[in-house]
Amino acid sequence: MQSLAQYSAAIIQLPPTEGALLRSGLDSACLFFHQRGYNSSEVVHSDDTHEWCKTSGYYVDPQMWLEMYDYRPGVTLTEPNGAMELPPSGLPDIFAVLGKVSRDILDAISFSLNLRSCAFTDILDNIPLRSQEVSSSVLSACCHSRPSFEAAQQHNIDSQDEGQLLIFSDQDQQMDKTLLTLVRSDRSGLYVKDMHGRWILVDGDLSPHDVVVYPGLALYQETAGYVNPAVHKTEVGNLQGCMFGRCSLVFKLMPRSVARLSGSEMRAAGHGVDAQFQVPIPVNDFMQTGHSVDQLFPKDTEPSPHADQDSASFNYVMKKKNGSTRTKPLPPSKRLRLEAQRVLKERVQDIADKKGIKLRFCNIKDCESHIRSLDSPCENIRTEIGWPQGVPFVHPHDLPNKAKLGFLEAYEPGWAASQQEIESQPQ
Repeated sequence: MQSLAQYSAAIIQLPPTEGALLRSGLDSACLFFHQRGYNSSEVVHSDDTHEWCKTSGYYVDPQMWLEMYDYRPGVTLTEPNGAMELPPSGLPDIFAVLGKVSRDILDAISFSLNLRSCAFTDILDNIPLRSQEVSSSVLSACCHSRPSFEAAQQHNIDSQDEGQLLIFSDQDQQMDKTLLTLVRSDRSGLYVKDMHGRWILVDGDLSPHDVVVYPGLALYQETAGYVNPAVHKTEVGNLQGCMFGRCSLVFKLMPRSVARLSGSEMRAAGHGVDAQFQVPIPVNDFMQTGHSVDQLFPKDTEPSPHADQDSASFNYVMKKKNGSTRTKPLPPSKRLRLEAQRVLKERVQDIADKKGIKLRFCNIKDCESHIRSLDSPCENIRTEIGWPQGVPFVHPHDLPNKAKLGFLEAYEPGWAASQQEIESQPQ
């Protein structure tokens, strides 16, 4: 969760047998696209949001120089002549492996947010699928810029200066409408924007069994904004001399089409939920609603340009995060919020668990009168866990900044002084 909060991505390591299965699947995908001809009559990827849970088989996106083969359980594909279409090998087994892994990651996120076990089960597909059901989640074999792909040939990138990265426009920024996306590629090129607006190469130094995972908009909605969606781009400007292009396996864990995203589990766990997340929204409606990067993440400051980023991989950045490299400090209000959430998890929740207390926070307006009463509904809990006097018993996310300071000082005496000491250190 620390990695997702800071970098909007994380790296997980699969067991060797499952890592070998992904490697075999990637090799098969490369051969599948390499042996396949292309003509203008091929199925072109549609932007029709009504079709989000129906895509299957082979299609192309000429503008992105991208070919895809979607494997979706519950769909049997045929060629135009009626013959059954032969996909890249191993996709059903890879779908099962990454489906289980993604659900394990969701359980870990549930735990870190203090949600009940299996909190997301109600919005996921059945396992196994019932008769006549079609999977909402999908596994895509992808190929960027295959040399024999006509659209890629027509687009001749002016890159005489070898080693120069392709510069992206703002329109290239993407956010998936998934709960989680898991990606494994045969060569690096996936960039994700971190919390400071910098582009980080996240797949540049992976071991053979590593997979990149990043959250999507559906998880952002279901967790009431507590897990931000990743903003990502794919760099495909340095594939000269590569006969296969850049191949990837992309698993998208999706909510089932008949579910509703409501944030109810967050409220039940006592988290503050903003008004925009309090009205349940059907998944089909959510998928047909536009979500722009600028709407979710207004440009407070100009992010670092992609071309100026060093070529350090995500793993390298992770190794350096505790070293001498310094980053721009967070705004005071955001730092207070993150610190209050950390102390709630590390200190308050630990005290409550040891005493067998279930934290049920009050509404802030109601609790302003509670803290002045000796016989309030939350008096016993506040006393048992050492909640600071005069601070409303609400989720720290909803406390005013002054009350957050009182909360932090109560559970970590000297917190404010330590922050002043850190800020006074030379940059």
